[in-house]
Amino acid sequence: MKKSALLWAALVAAGFNLVSCGGGTSVAKPASGLATRIFASQGVSGPTSVPGVVIVNGENDTIARASVISAGTSPGLMAISSDRTTILVYDSVSNTVQVLDSKSEKSAGSIQLPGPINSPVTSMVALDTSFAYVAVPAAPVNGVSGVGALVVLNLQTGGTTATISVPNAQTVVASPDGTHLLVFSNDSDLITVVSPLLVNTGVTVTTTVAACTGCRPAFAVFSSDSSTAYILNCGAECGGSQAGIGTPASVQTLNMATLALGTSVPVDGATVAFLNGSTLYVAGNSPTNSSCSGETTAATTCGRLDIVDLGSLGVTNRVVITDGYHDRIDISANGQLFIGSHTCTTIGNVNNQQGEVRGCLTIFNTTNGEVVIPPDNGDVTGLQSLTSRYVEYVAEGGNLRVYDTTLDKLIANNDFITNGTITITGRIIDIKAVDFF
Repeated sequence: MKKSALLWAALVAAGFNLVSCGGGTSVAKPASGLATRIFASQGVSGPTSVPGVVIVNGENDTIARASVISAGTSPGLMAISSDRTTILVYDSVSNTVQVLDSKSEKSAGSIQLPGPINSPVTSMVALDTSFAYVAVPAAPVNGVSGVGALVVLNLQTGGTTATISVPNAQTVVASPDGTHLLVFSNDSDLITVVSPLLVNTGVTVTTTVAACTGCRPAFAVFSSDSSTAYILNCGAECGGSQAGIGTPASVQTLNMATLALGTSVPVDGATVAFLNGSTLYVAGNSPTNSSCSGETTAATTCGRLDIVDLGSLGVTNRVVITDGYHDRIDISANGQLFIGSHTCTTIGNVNNQQGEVRGCLTIFNTTNGEVVIPPDNGDVTGLQSLTSRYVEYVAEGGNLRVYDTTLDKLIANNDFITNGTITITGRIIDIKAVDFF
């Protein structure tokens, strides 16, 4: 709690509009007293909605308290520090990053950004309680004619520490050891490697790595030891072309010691991935292979999940999934892989389930290869599993659903849940688990 107390003091000194923590300098449990908490960012969806962050009890799916944590007027994308004491929430109306103290469960102020972010799943990361890094595609940079930057936020003083030029920066991914950040743009074949420990030292902090022509690197997943990054080259799905021909998607290794690109593995599509042991699950769309063969559906186009064995660097299986732009992926404690997208093909109506109902969520059973397309509608904007329960929290269509991952169905009705949905008046955008115990 010493760091938390120092952070609070620094924010007060910086003139933040704060709410008092109260009660001394040491707190054994968070303010709600809960051991397993889910933070859900809630936008306004009607006259009775109040924007903010809702706390859900992860043990029984109840709302922890009547009031929400203040987090701007339109809270959405969230990021969490490695020690889980600081939560960042992006407010799209004011273009601010709202800083929350997860132990006191109160606002600790806000930091102004120089422009909007595109809000993919990783537009911002927090390596610790001191600094956060945000990809701002339209940020102006002194001395640079173009726009776009990785903006470094000082969470202790409440301001911007540095603005690092990265044209049209859209996505940032951090290595597990915090020594490297990879920044991607939506219209470039370049990967910008940032060394956060060198910021404000006077030493060059960025290195540019060029992918193949038309590759359009869009995302990356790191090995657990941070030695290798697996670059997702989106290719034709993201507008990449080579000699006038749509460039195929691929996964390519990047040696973080030498920053040399290595072996490239062709895949159907590559916009998001999840690494589980030596298996990399890669989701995306194939412009040349988008049929829904093998599924009984009214949808005419489908996405793809490619399963890559990192030992042999080869694709071992290809699976048909829902379409849309895939940018959410998570795995449950019992191996159910949840893949979410936005702007997908919607079939039927969840409120009138006569015939097929289909949205942007796919569940893939990694143990037996079965695929489930849940009967729900809407964009998937958040996924969160728990280690203590076989459940997956899903923000889909603005609703907060809870799936029983032993059945791959919405959790059964109980005293707190109806049709697998936690009743919240606002529109849920993102969800994060915060667990100290």
